[in-house]
Amino acid sequence: MANTDLLVTLLVKVAVLASMASIALRPNFAKRLFLRERRSIRQRLELAVLFGVVFAGGSLVRVVLGYRAAEVGIEGAFVSGLVGGYVSGAVAGALISLPAVLGPEFEWATLPLLVGVGSLGGLVRFFAPNPEEVWRFSPFFLFPLVAWARGQIPHTQGAFQCALLIACIGIESVRTQIAQMGLVFAFHDSGDPLHPLPTVLIYLATVIGVGLTLKVWNNTRNEWKIENQQRLLVEARLLTLTHQMSPHFLFNTLNSVASLIRSDPRQARQMVFRLSTILRRLLREQQAFVPLREELALIDDYLQIELVRFGGRLRIKKEIDGHVAEALIPSMILQPIVENSIKHGIGPKVGRGTIRLLGGLRAGRLQIEVEDDGVGIPLEDIPNVFRKGIGLSNVRERLTFLFGNDFQFVFEPREGGGVRVRIQIPELSEADRARVRAFERAGTA
Repeated sequence: MANTDLLVTLLVKVAVLASMASIALRPNFAKRLFLRERRSIRQRLELAVLFGVVFAGGSLVRVVLGYRAAEVGIEGAFVSGLVGGYVSGAVAGALISLPAVLGPEFEWATLPLLVGVGSLGGLVRFFAPNPEEVWRFSPFFLFPLVAWARGQIPHTQGAFQCALLIACIGIESVRTQIAQMGLVFAFHDSGDPLHPLPTVLIYLATVIGVGLTLKVWNNTRNEWKIENQQRLLVEARLLTLTHQMSPHFLFNTLNSVASLIRSDPRQARQMVFRLSTILRRLLREQQAFVPLREELALIDDYLQIELVRFGGRLRIKKEIDGHVAEALIPSMILQPIVENSIKHGIGPKVGRGTIRLLGGLRAGRLQIEVEDDGVGIPLEDIPNVFRKGIGLSNVRERLTFLFGNDFQFVFEPREGGGVRVRIQIPELSEADRARVRAFERAGTA
């Protein structure tokens, strides 16, 4: 095959691979499978069937119609393992190989090859620093490698991207060696010596094909996450109005205002103003992310009302690093935690209690802690804390949709009494901030 013909074939192959990646997202159940990082055996098999049917279509077209550019089996098996793990990769590889194995050429070696490639994808996923690293692999693989060499990205992230690149080259190398023996399909004529330029083109097409498939899926996956975040924000606003800003809270606040009208009218006016500020904040158009300073301003208004109710029994301390004030966090995640500390920690306590808010950056991650020295919580009740509080369970669900498994939201007993709640999330980069602003502008247009 001439170099020009080979180049055209490989370019069409990459385009076919991108189209098949998009087709794989069309079934209704694909959204549920792609948004999960941890899947049951049944869900892994469902994912394997989805991948297997889609990518086997390319092999079928190549076997039946002789259209060489439709052969995307090795890339399909590898990304199946990268996304779904060992089970999905191996089963998908077996399904993808069926047209070649059962076809007129009887390419029997395709079955063990693709099963092995799919399993290798699962192995690479297993050794990823975290599952999100798989989605960072890009067809423009040289840029992250240069950034890694310059020390601009973490060592573990750069090392994994390099390992993923080597794995792509390795599977194509194995396929090429087997193809020279005439046992599997090859984009070059089997038996002919491979020249440097065609070899580079074939290897490059495999790497770009894997990266492009992951990029197509990740872009759609991020869109789904944002859609879910918008839905959860609406639910959070309603839950806050109906449960967290309950009639009991409003009744107590209005009672405090009534008692101050004659004794201290100025403070009564301030309480009404703060209450109206909170309600206005809850009822206005919600943003997916807000600067930490805005979230703390809402907490200040809420705590000032509670200070009037508790009098000298409640103290507030804040230790927030100044340079993190503009860090973006999901909106409405701190108020339910603070309210839970006051209601279940300080409220039942005899004597004075303190709420401490701490915030700062830890190794490139934003960490926020809410501490109280209240009555505490038994160790055996900590696993059930999210089941009892609607607001807390909603906060955890939104963090899961936004960050997958790449966050911490933990309750732990505090030394000396009380509870410490710690939230740790990735610090959003400038590129992430730009995407958030663009999405919010599109949502309000």
